[in-house]
Amino acid sequence: MRVMAIMKATTRSEAGDIPSQQVLESMGQYNEELVKAGVMLAGEGLRDSARGVRINFGSDRPAIVNGPFAPAGELAAGFWLWQVRSMDEAVEWAKRCPNPDADGFTIELRQVFEAEDFGAEFTPELREQE
Repeated sequence: MRVMAIMKATTRSEAGDIPSQQVLESMGQYNEELVKAGVMLAGEGLRDSARGVRINFGSDRPAIVNGPFAPAGELAAGFWLWQVRSMDEAVEWAKRCPNPDADGFTIELRQVFEAEDFGAEFTPELREQE
């Protein structure tokens, strides 16, 4: 199963603070462990939301909203895409993540949809398109 691990933003990450060398080294080692274990498929940090744009759909045409967005704890500051055997395994990997913020942080784990999750609605034509 694939799982997206979403590191939630903090007040510091939303302020645009760059992590210390120690945090960068710790995260680099953690990412290396994930890669060596065959777990990490992708991963990146995200810039603060002040540099972001939202496109809201629902009216006649999309509405463009420039960042920053709030509250910080509801925003993503980075992500990993992991290949794991179970959500329990993903939880174990997440618990090993170094703490990049002295005030604490949150990782949200979400299972990625696979083609078979869509059943008959995912026709052979749609599978080929995918």
